[in-house]
Amino acid sequence: MNSDLFQLTVFGARGSMTASGTEYSVFGGATSCYLAEAGGESIFLDAGSGLIGAPTRFAGTPVILLSHLHLDHILGLGMYPRLAAKGLRTRLYMPAETGSQALNLLNGIYSPPYWPLSLTEYAGELEVEPLRLPFRIGEVLVEGIRGRHPGDSMIFRLSYGGKSLVYATDFEHDGESLSKLADFARNTDLLLYDGQYMNGEYEGHRGFGHSTAEVGIALKERSGARRLLLIHHDPGRKDRELLDAERRLGRTDIRFARQGERITL
Repeated sequence: MNSDLFQLTVFGARGSMTASGTEYSVFGGATSCYLAEAGGESIFLDAGSGLIGAPTRFAGTPVILLSHLHLDHILGLGMYPRLAAKGLRTRLYMPAETGSQALNLLNGIYSPPYWPLSLTEYAGELEVEPLRLPFRIGEVLVEGIRGRHPGDSMIFRLSYGGKSLVYATDFEHDGESLSKLADFARNTDLLLYDGQYMNGEYEGHRGFGHSTAEVGIALKERSGARRLLLIHHDPGRKDRELLDAERRLGRTDIRFARQGERITL
């Protein structure tokens, strides 16, 4: 990839649980995993089951940013081939106070009896670090704010070469948190926003920690974001429903994320 470009590849956009079947062939059934490439850096946003189909070879050391530790966002780590490849290094940052706490939290999930071995016992070299925001990965600036989600979740902004994207998954809107996010996402080139529910469904899922496509659209206008990619699709939301919702919008600057698509900022 041209290192001057800023690109995002979607490897998984499903929320809460994987989905499979012909009804999910357009938007995909893998859970949250996105690869941002900019300035020669490769940065994964979350490590859901989509990570299993992601590249394993990079010019430098790839970085994984975890927004939080809910299972659908770390499901791919245990089966990501790079971690099992001797001599390959991967760096992972996650919400934690210290490096030892970060490692203990991750090992609480990836260790016996829940998993055969810890991720740091794989043949590859995995470095686990706490998030200390803001910081830089090469020339890419990483900033963050806390989202509104049970157990917390981080919202990230990646900036490089005058371009930026904001990744706001697992976010439940209210007045204060939405205002904060609108400021954080001001004039971003690409806003990824949790649109798991439609307006008519939200009341029955209040408190679950997710938002709606309609709120995402309002946020786009409020923040001045140039493009909106709606993510974290409900596991029961089939292709037909998402395609119908896109058609009703009739806009090229708003889409529902498709597994496998690549976007240049």
